[in-house]
Amino acid sequence: MKILLVGAGGVGDAIAKIAARRDFFETMIVSDYDLSRAERTIAWITARHGDQGARFVAARIDASDPDNVASVATEHGATHVMNAVEPKFVPTIFAGALAAGVDYLDMAMSLSEPHPTDPHSQTGVKLGDDQFAQAPDWETAGRLAVVGMGVEPGLSDVFARYAADHLFSEIDELGTRDGANLVVRDEAGNEIFAPSFSIWTTIEECLNPPVIWEKDRGWYTTAPFSEPEVFVFPEGIGPVECVNVEHEEVLLMPRWVDAKRVTFKYGLGDEFIGILKTLNQLGLDKTEPVRVRSADGPVMVAPRDVVAAGLPDPATLGPRMTGKTCAGLWVTGTGINGEPREVYLYHVSDNEWTMGEYEAQCVVWQTALNPVIALELLATGVWTGTGVLGPEAFDAKPFLDLMALPVAEGGFGQAWGLEDRLA
Repeated sequence: MKILLVGAGGVGDAIAKIAARRDFFETMIVSDYDLSRAERTIAWITARHGDQGARFVAARIDASDPDNVASVATEHGATHVMNAVEPKFVPTIFAGALAAGVDYLDMAMSLSEPHPTDPHSQTGVKLGDDQFAQAPDWETAGRLAVVGMGVEPGLSDVFARYAADHLFSEIDELGTRDGANLVVRDEAGNEIFAPSFSIWTTIEECLNPPVIWEKDRGWYTTAPFSEPEVFVFPEGIGPVECVNVEHEEVLLMPRWVDAKRVTFKYGLGDEFIGILKTLNQLGLDKTEPVRVRSADGPVMVAPRDVVAAGLPDPATLGPRMTGKTCAGLWVTGTGINGEPREVYLYHVSDNEWTMGEYEAQCVVWQTALNPVIALELLATGVWTGTGVLGPEAFDAKPFLDLMALPVAEGGFGQAWGLEDRLA
């Protein structure tokens, strides 16, 4: 396996660092528009792992140009393209991978178009629609695209498959529930506002109308930040208020897993919700460029890009961050014994540990872990297929077994857990 990793930002950097401890691939081409970022990642791997660094090669890439993506993949003999950049680049990287005749993975699917907030209708383009529409092209080419294979979407989708196959005879609800107790402080020790993940992506997810799926209704939308509920997270995180957010799990799970209802809720907090609403009111969430004055004359700039440029790079927050983040799936229904059951399958990432082991903050490390596991299962032939498939389309047990592998056996260090909440 030769992997073209597109993007050496926070998540891409962590993917390469995690993969360096495993031997399932021959070469990883770490690519970025800024070549120095790719070189920085490889230098870290070489310093930590010595000869393992020889398996990594730096390359410059333009993720917005499918021809360039195809050219870099072909030049290096890549067998797989791993998309580790913002979801706005999904269409071009997706097209470039197919043109190069290689397999593809991403952690966020093609973007939706504006939805109506009428709860009785769901029109427009949903998350991933553009990619699933091209499934016949991938099938004809005999190539595989695994979409939504990060932590969320990704791990919760694996959990959904596992729950359906091993824990439940009938599922009432698959409810992704994510929360954290992370705190970021400035040099003086004061708590500051600094999103732990790409603000560009966060704005996209949180200000679009969330999607819910019900077996008798199909997909429909609701209002942003709707249906707040307090969810108790494990390992000391505790109760966090979660709200509806647009996310890929709701568009993926019903395609492969039988359930009566699918939801996604995220613990944002009142401050974060207030800031997002203000950005929306001021038009600072828009992606269409506006004319802005500068020292060199007028320039065209997207307001959302200005917001992103004004905030700290999430990849740099680790040294100033404390706490844990939890991603997981709450499942209710009937257990395989015919009795009511309610479980929470989850993965907790501790920032102190990820910084010590990888110099990567816990949110980006947790996101990066899952595609590395998926790539290994593809490399060993445990996961196979053609077309455009979500994580639910594959056997979940080998994935979770590999995730749980102890560090002493070359494992990843932070295993998944299961709470039976009716026990």
